[in-house]
Amino acid sequence: MPLLRPGGLLIADNVLWSGRVLQPEALNDHAMVDFNAKVTADPRVEHVLLTVRDGMMLARKR
Repeated sequence: MPLLRPGGLLIADNVLWSGRVLQPEALNDHAMVDFNAKVTADPRVEHVLLTVRDGMMLARKR
């Protein structure tokens, strides 16, 4: 985040992880759930989750 200018976009692909974020079992599944939760809770960004294929998270720095 320190390198991202205000108004800049952070784009993350595959955030739905083939639906495994709904019932995480493997370590990678839990890592994706944790990432999504951190983006959602971060007051420095506005975010949207696009449900296209495996999901895409767009986060714009305030």
